Amino acid sequence: MSEGPLTRLTDFGQSPWLDFIQRGLLESGDLGRMIERWGLRGITSNPAIFEQAIAKTHDYDGEIARLAKLGKNAVDIYETLALADVRAAADLFLPVFEESRGTDGFVSLEVSPRLAREAHGTIGEARRLWTALARPNVMIKVPGTPAGLTAIRSLLAEGINVNVTLLFCVERYREVLDAYSDGLEEASVSGRPIEGIASVASFFLSRIDTAVDDELEPIANSGGARGAAAKELIGETAIASARCAYREFEMHALSARWRDLAARGAQPQRLLWASTGAKNPRYSDIKYVEPLIGPHTVTTLPLETIEAYHERGRPAQRLVGTGESGRKTLDALARLGVALDRITARLLEQGIRKFIEPYDRLLESIEAQRAAVLAPGLSAGENGGVGLGR
Repeated sequence: MSEGPLTRLTDFGQSPWLDFIQRGLLESGDLGRMIERWGLRGITSNPAIFEQAIAKTHDYDGEIARLAKLGKNAVDIYETLALADVRAAADLFLPVFEESRGTDGFVSLEVSPRLAREAHGTIGEARRLWTALARPNVMIKVPGTPAGLTAIRSLLAEGINVNVTLLFCVERYREVLDAYSDGLEEASVSGRPIEGIASVASFFLSRIDTAVDDELEPIANSGGARGAAAKELIGETAIASARCAYREFEMHALSARWRDLAARGAQPQRLLWASTGAKNPRYSDIKYVEPLIGPHTVTTLPLETIEAYHERGRPAQRLVGTGESGRKTLDALARLGVALDRITARLLEQGIRKFIEPYDRLLESIEAQRAAVLAPGLSAGENGGVGLGR
């Protein structure tokens, strides 16, 4: 493994994961070389990533045609493709999983985003995907909605690894920590070993600053003392929120409840920094990486951010003990009348939509290819239609 900023993140207790998956990346050997070059410790996917991979490349055309001729509908085709990619990636990361004794080397696959508000549907789909993947180093992604929290408890209690996604606020993250403990306790009571159950909590970053900055900039432009205060806060909310979330993690780790679970072999539920690509061109392209390096964390990075950090990163522990500074920033935001809880609630709803929309576009694209393969002998409607979720 080559020495560089990304490989050194593990010195400070942080694991770099890739936020991207594509058939060509797997079949070309590029992912294996990236694991070796950059020290990648895992990989994540979501409906938007799979839309980019499947609908906007030709990597999957032959497989889509083959499955269409077998009578598969669009949802079945999508799942077959996604499951194959996740299995192949999990096999590549298996040595990392084994070397880390089950704490790293994970690949994540998301339940249908249309199930974000359905606990029962989420549980059923997560069980089905987990069984179909049949790999110890996979995680099923479940959104951090109220329904998702119910599903998370049940899935963890069954020994299913969970990546809790779409977290934007510290209060919801606190609930996720409780749900993780609930699930492990239930698993332990039922006699299930808990040392092999893994989970991460994915806290989204750049989207927070985009939304909050939209409210701060008019205040900053108004001038005066209030404007000056707002100007100082532009671009600061996401990192401050992450620091506050990490403080919750630190406090949870000191609790008697967690000490009891740890004594039974439980792994910490690591915070995973998501949405780390800077969306504002005025910000550094490693803005959401450098300040958030600390023990028991994961940073999940798109390709361009990985390349930027590999070139310019200066890794060091910068996260432990920063909770108070994060809280001061959020308090200053509240004094300006910016309601962060309202913004993060909106971001959660937007996040769900931003996964549903590419999911639906992907299914439509697959259906168009399927219909073209079957025409003129069999129309798409005669073979089950698109179907937009289970």
